[in-house]
Amino acid sequence: MSVGPPIHWDYVKEALYPQTYDQQDFSYERVRRLLDMLRGEPVSTFTGTEGFEVYSDRVQPQAQGLASRMWYGGGSVRSAQWAGENGMNFLTSNVTKAEDSEDFVQTQLSHISAFRAHHPDRNSARVSQGLVVIPTDSASAVQREKYSSYAQSRTARTSTPQGPARLMFALDLVGTSDEIAEQLYANAAFQQINEVAFALPFNFEHEDYVQILTDIATKLGPALGWHPTS
Repeated sequence: MSVGPPIHWDYVKEALYPQTYDQQDFSYERVRRLLDMLRGEPVSTFTGTEGFEVYSDRVQPQAQGLASRMWYGGGSVRSAQWAGENGMNFLTSNVTKAEDSEDFVQTQLSHISAFRAHHPDRNSARVSQGLVVIPTDSASAVQREKYSSYAQSRTARTSTPQGPARLMFALDLVGTSDEIAEQLYANAAFQQINEVAFALPFNFEHEDYVQILTDIATKLGPALGWHPTS
């Protein structure tokens, strides 16, 4: 989950909320209300039985612990702190905001630190890192050239903050699984996370995704200490 209006809000708001788009609440409060409901906080002042209908004052059915399994996707110190204060898990990604630093890794580290400092579980609170990685172990020569060109076309945006929001982007990692694993283990932010979410590049062909996913499952995952569940 995250806060703020959806991307291209002005183009979709009338289709999504034709009568009430100017009244929608995309703030932290909206997420907090959902968490309260999932935790079993009362949402009604009425409870009881009318005929054969039984009414609860809480959202039903209740899934024990569901609120603590919710993830917040954040890219700023404020969002990291809020996620921690509200007991959520925290998803960082390959996009973040330049605040006190223009160094991507240091900025991401500050977010992880802020999250855990304000989470009830402190250093054991779950953090996941979203990354674009393209292992080339079983790739053909044509695929390797394609992947390299793709990454190079996106490298310029990683050098300085982009746009009025001062967004920073992480480098895409392309290479053999051993090379990617070496880069990840050397990444100070990666050293602090519990889990990782590898994102697939856009607009590749089906056979490219098969190759990338196969290499992740059979080469890169094991190189990072992951093994499939039997």
